[in-house]
Amino acid sequence: MAAIYSGIHLKLKSPQTPWEDKIKLARFAWISSQCLLPNKEQVLLDWCSHALTGWYNKKVEFPQNVLEGLWCYFDDLLHSRKLHSFLKLGKSVSLRLNMAQLLLDRLQDHEQSGAVAAVGLSTLLSVCQGILSAPALSSVFTTKYELMVSLLARLVSLTCQHLKQLADSPKSTLHSKSDHESEMDTSFSEPLCDTGHNDLQPDSCTNNSKSTDILASTKLFEVLLHALTCYLSVQRQQTNPNRVFTLVTNQLFQPMIFLRYWLSSDAQLPMSQQMSRDIRTKTDTILQSALFPPEQMSLYQEELTKMDPGKRSSGGAKGPLKPSCVILSKLSPQSICEPPLYYAVKSSTVSVLFKLFLESYGAGKGARNEEQGMLCFYFLASLSGALDVGLDFQKLFSKNEDTPKCPSLQSIPCDPESWSLALLSVESLLNNALLGDIYNVAADRIRHGEVQLKFYRAVAEILLKQAQPSIPAWYRCLKTLFCLNHLILEPDLEQVLSLAWVNVDCVDSRVQRAKQVTMCSLLQTYTKLRQLPKFFTDLLSVISETTLDQPRPPLLSQEVAASLRTCLLDTPPSQTVEICSLVLQSFKTHIPQFRPQTVVDEMSIDHEVTFNPDSSVKMLSLSELLHSVLFSLKTLDNGSPIPLVRQCQRFMETMHVVVKELQQVLTELDMQTKTSFENAPKKVIKGPNVVDAEMHTLIKQDALKAALLKYTWVEIDSLFSIHCSKYTSPDLVHQVNETEDQTSSGSTMECIKSLVSGGSSPQSVVSNPLSALLQRHILLQQMKKLLSNPSMLANLNTTAVLNQAAHFIAAEEDIEKLIHSDQKWDGQMNNVNGSSYLVAHWYLVTSNMPLILPYLGEKDAQCIAKVLVGSLLNRPSQDKNAQPNSLTIALSSSQVLKSQIFPELQSVFSATVQFLLQSLAGVLNAAQKPNDVAIFQNSAGIQKEIVVEGILASITDGEACVGLSKTETHDIMNLLQIVEIINTDGMSSEDLSTCFLVLFFMLSSCQEKRMDGSDDASCSKLFKKLLQILNCLLEGANFPHVLKSIHGGTLLQAAVASILRHRITPTEHPDWLDLVRGMQAFIKCLVQLIITRSSSVRLNLSQFASYLCSKELSEKLTEAASTEDTANVSASMLTTHILLAALSTFSKTLTSNLGKGKSLDELLTQILTQTTAMLGLAVESVLKPHAALQKSTVISQAFVIEVVTVMLQSELSLFSIKEDKQGQSISHMALYRRSSQQILKEINSAPRPIEFLVSSISFLSTFYSAAEKTSENQDNTGRKDLDDLFTTILHSLQMLLTAHWLSLSELAELESVLQTLLCHLAENCTSERFNLLLLMIKDGLDTGKLRSGNYREVLTTVIIIKLLVCCPLPEACFNSLWLIAPQIISSMMFLVNASSQDVTLNLPFTVPVTAAVTTLLRQGEGVIANPHHVTMVLGALQCVPLDRLTPAVYEATFIAIHEALFAIIKCHPQVMLKAAPSFLNVFYRLVASIMQEGKQRKDGDTGPDSAVYLRCAMLVERMYSHIAGTSEDFTTLSAFIVAQYVTELQKVTLRPDVKLHLTEGIYMILDLCLEPDIKFLMAGLQAGVREVFNDLYSSYTHYHKAQRQGEEKYTV
Repeated sequence: MAAIYSGIHLKLKSPQTPWEDKIKLARFAWISSQCLLPNKEQVLLDWCSHALTGWYNKKVEFPQNVLEGLWCYFDDLLHSRKLHSFLKLGKSVSLRLNMAQLLLDRLQDHEQSGAVAAVGLSTLLSVCQGILSAPALSSVFTTKYELMVSLLARLVSLTCQHLKQLADSPKSTLHSKSDHESEMDTSFSEPLCDTGHNDLQPDSCTNNSKSTDILASTKLFEVLLHALTCYLSVQRQQTNPNRVFTLVTNQLFQPMIFLRYWLSSDAQLPMSQQMSRDIRTKTDTILQSALFPPEQMSLYQEELTKMDPGKRSSGGAKGPLKPSCVILSKLSPQSICEPPLYYAVKSSTVSVLFKLFLESYGAGKGARNEEQGMLCFYFLASLSGALDVGLDFQKLFSKNEDTPKCPSLQSIPCDPESWSLALLSVESLLNNALLGDIYNVAADRIRHGEVQLKFYRAVAEILLKQAQPSIPAWYRCLKTLFCLNHLILEPDLEQVLSLAWVNVDCVDSRVQRAKQVTMCSLLQTYTKLRQLPKFFTDLLSVISETTLDQPRPPLLSQEVAASLRTCLLDTPPSQTVEICSLVLQSFKTHIPQFRPQTVVDEMSIDHEVTFNPDSSVKMLSLSELLHSVLFSLKTLDNGSPIPLVRQCQRFMETMHVVVKELQQVLTELDMQTKTSFENAPKKVIKGPNVVDAEMHTLIKQDALKAALLKYTWVEIDSLFSIHCSKYTSPDLVHQVNETEDQTSSGSTMECIKSLVSGGSSPQSVVSNPLSALLQRHILLQQMKKLLSNPSMLANLNTTAVLNQAAHFIAAEEDIEKLIHSDQKWDGQMNNVNGSSYLVAHWYLVTSNMPLILPYLGEKDAQCIAKVLVGSLLNRPSQDKNAQPNSLTIALSSSQVLKSQIFPELQSVFSATVQFLLQSLAGVLNAAQKPNDVAIFQNSAGIQKEIVVEGILASITDGEACVGLSKTETHDIMNLLQIVEIINTDGMSSEDLSTCFLVLFFMLSSCQEKRMDGSDDASCSKLFKKLLQILNCLLEGANFPHVLKSIHGGTLLQAAVASILRHRITPTEHPDWLDLVRGMQAFIKCLVQLIITRSSSVRLNLSQFASYLCSKELSEKLTEAASTEDTANVSASMLTTHILLAALSTFSKTLTSNLGKGKSLDELLTQILTQTTAMLGLAVESVLKPHAALQKSTVISQAFVIEVVTVMLQSELSLFSIKEDKQGQSISHMALYRRSSQQILKEINSAPRPIEFLVSSISFLSTFYSAAEKTSENQDNTGRKDLDDLFTTILHSLQMLLTAHWLSLSELAELESVLQTLLCHLAENCTSERFNLLLLMIKDGLDTGKLRSGNYREVLTTVIIIKLLVCCPLPEACFNSLWLIAPQIISSMMFLVNASSQDVTLNLPFTVPVTAAVTTLLRQGEGVIANPHHVTMVLGALQCVPLDRLTPAVYEATFIAIHEALFAIIKCHPQVMLKAAPSFLNVFYRLVASIMQEGKQRKDGDTGPDSAVYLRCAMLVERMYSHIAGTSEDFTTLSAFIVAQYVTELQKVTLRPDVKLHLTEGIYMILDLCLEPDIKFLMAGLQAGVREVFNDLYSSYTHYHKAQRQGEEKYTV
């Protein structure tokens, strides 16, 4: 047979064989193993290649279908498994160079516009992919670098054209959302680049279908990525960087920058994000390694820094290569595309090129760093000229203007559409320069003639001359220039403040945010420079000199005001006072001035005031600024330096004079205006010296400025007077002829009377709300002054004046409007207007309530209470429109009700409670049936006796007497949410008892009704809320007063009876279960209160027990157990559930009170006997094999086990207090034994709910105790049964903890009940049982199990050890355990070392083992004698990984290591004598780790993850304090600790909140450092680290050390 096929090669070469048959023969030859053809693979590839090249060279002719068949055959060969297997064996197969050229030509056919390709693009791409996927085949390209460059250029151009085609199509998915969007609307009119490549034609081949085009689209990106990878490896192998540079710039540079532009745009690309990212990364790598290789750094230096810029020549001229000129020439617009898209591509490319240049040449040390920094700067300057914004590199740095220049770019004027792109690029350049640290200010000034400063000044001039305040990037450019060097913009600081702050009004939120960030950065910069007064001098100059044609935007936004406050707190107080003086002086220059008498139209005016509307607007800005600065000033106190006090004194006196002068001028203006209106109402001459009718509004605005200025002065004057005895108020200085106290108090009282008598009316509030608010603020300060003078408080006139002032501040007519108001306020005083006045006024009242309430009447208190409640009821509508940082009336009311001081305000507190009760009574009154007895219709208020009668009637009748509609239920729920907020401990006895009885009446007598009038129990949420509040009231200090009105037993009976009446549907199970838990909490709390208070204990408890064990309830249980009617099953389940819950809770509470007294024990024993019997009946009814109850989803297994556990605890307690136990036993022991067997069988057999596991383990604990007690009076058989039970429980416990379905969180939840079980097992444990436990521990601590991946078994043993060491043990067992404790610690350390190799085991294994070791160390205090074992723990902690962890895992790991260190330093201080260095090494890992994780990031520092790192920083601070507390062990190492800290701090920029805690911690270590240590650190640290230490030590000396020395002065 082999001979038959041996002639195939001849037939393939024969011209007589048809081409269709040749293709068939070739396919057969390839797949057949019987075809004997020497070197078959190479022969067939060569034949196909020869045929294809022959057709394209027109040496061979065959039909189109044959051509397509040959290409498909060639593609199949390249992708066949046979070929790849052949190549893996090391056999050699290659392609001819003419085939590579042919492939390149065919790809070029698809690029050319209008060309019809003979073969589909998808086939060509598949061939490319097949060639590039095999190194032996791809060598046809990789061995010839030029071919590889050409291939990549073709593929990149095809990709760019395809992306452009998608963008131009009407139904494109490529929609850019970036700032470049407006630049992309114009399509290409010229070829993509200078190689003549044109758009990709969708129908390049007439035979290609639509599906083929889609295939080509998806294949193109894959082949491109593969080609980029291959090319990158080839480029790295090239030894001639100039050759690489030339080829890349000529063929690849322009296509690649377009490709990168499309991939970097915020667009929906037709590829995955990962693929897009990979292509972009490889493109950047190719450009960086080709354009900026290390070998060409000298060329860039020669071109950019050493030669005269005017003598630079292009890369094409003779001489050395000029790489920067070549790169810039390739950005020329003529050969790329139309200007709009060209500029978008070029602007993005410029910033990328500089970034790549910095990464290649920007790193260095010492002088090398300075040299490379200048090189990067010159490249930055040369690139900036390409942005066409007026930054011409040659003009800036050329020394000879006549020298020939390199071909410069044809500048295109930057139209408004391009400004956003230009500024984005400039911003990127400046940011990269800042991050690259290329600007050394000192070196630039000393050695380089300030060339960088001049360039950045030129950038600043362009930004300011062609300001673009509507573009966010413009602000960010200014911010970056300030960060580079504040001297760049300082000569133009006034212009910057005018254009970027004072006179710009932006609506766009992005622009506003950029503006605020820039201004905050300016404030912070000048604060650090201690030049804030200079900054304010320029700011005031801008405010004063600018002529306004329209109203000026608000000067201080919320963010800028907050930043200003922070900066002023960091500014020396003397400078802050200087700033205030500058603002006040500027304000004074704009006050209208008096002029001599003038005559206008025969109308005489005695005094004339020069009034300028422009000055009025400026005064408003200045008054707001002064208010903000003064309220940020640190107040004077008795410790303030005398010079500062004098400076403040002079300023306050000057301000006092200015305030009086302004008020006098405004009074004169007002009179002048009135005269003008009266004398010449129709003919008013307008001029610079006469006030016309249009000025009347501006005069009113000036009155606002005067009021704001006066309020500011009064507030600050009050603060200084109260806190600083050295300060004398200017008011007192001007008073004479009276004693000081009389003068002060008398003037204050007169001022209060004047303010009250000339107070604002409702009309004036509407017309001038800010003035009315400021008037109340001033009045409040006068009240404080008067109250601070004790000698005047006894005067009746003083009390009357204070009453008037308080009523005026409260303004009842304004408060009544608050309930339904939806106003909001940002907290800024200058922003108070008609739409925010009510909120500001209510905030004033609520924040000063302790001050004004004593002087208000009962009616006022009731009005305030009405607003507190009413605004919260209206809160949803207020919150709907509220902004995140805004105040609303409801928010202020909520803060008042939640505050700790509110219960102290008894008048309002009581009025609020009474208003809530009246509101509830109103709803209940409306819901009562017409024929029912009116309980809440008494005009005298709520009568407790009538309410009690209603509760008793509900018990007697057994029916609800009040039916609530859904609307009424909703209203009651809203009121109850407010009741829940109120602190019950603040209620008086009368209020608490009335509140409790009203709420309990609702619980016992209310039922929700449907629209048709039939009762329905769907209001379980209401009753759940009622029970929650009733439980809170039970815990109130005044609750015993309630029991004087009604018996506790009656309350208990009524609560259970009311729950029994309610029925729910199965869908309401969560609410129903919460309701039952609320009933249980109520029973427990009230029963405990009755016993503790000895409140008719026998009467109340017997009454409730009789009810629970009554015949009626017994019959209900029997009926529930025997029912077979499916309709009644739900009711039966709920009845049984309620009775089981009530009986078990009652019995459990009684059991917990046994042993407190003989008489009490007799009573409780008698009652427990009844309840236990009833519980037994109930449990038996549930456990009967009844299908309905067994399948109940309401009565869960966990609940039944809890009830059985309570039964067993009750019987066990009764058994324990019996004196004669001989022959006695627990009555239901058989039931308990069956339950234990069932639990041990099911507990680890399958996944179980966590509630079932908890209740089962609790039952086993109690059952083991019962078995232990009953076995004491039995023979050896009973003891053997106990041993078997011990073994069975241990085995089940081990099986449970190793179950794969038990999660880590569930394991943590089980630890408490497991601890209790182990305590019971080990309490009276024999040596044999304990040895069994130790043997289990020994087998479990096997490192081999961990290596095999079975870490859960090892973790089970670790958990048992952790719990066991906390159990009280018999002496023999205790000695046995701690004898092997060192071996246990050693084994655990081996486990930690092994698990630390796998980061994924951190949370599930390493952290629990470390926690177990920590517990061993704590419990082993004074027991572990050998310090070596403790030191071993420190060695293992070094291995625990802390890098690349998720926040949750990181926090758990961090806490585990920290707690282990804390246990060592607190429980084993003797180890610290030798192990202090090891201890500090572990702690240093924590410090370094939190510094890395807590550094500032671009994506912000807010969110849940940020809280994780903040908590870890607080733990580090805590450990620093403990290290400082054991100073004898760390005194010699304190300098080492500080050195480690500053070394790590120098590497990162920490978040402020994290840095605060770390700094406070290191301050405690600096307290340990002596003067030689500080000198050693100053001398030994490196330069950069030493600078960080100097800043740290300076702040330590300024803040911490001074405070500590002040504290020591008062320490005995």
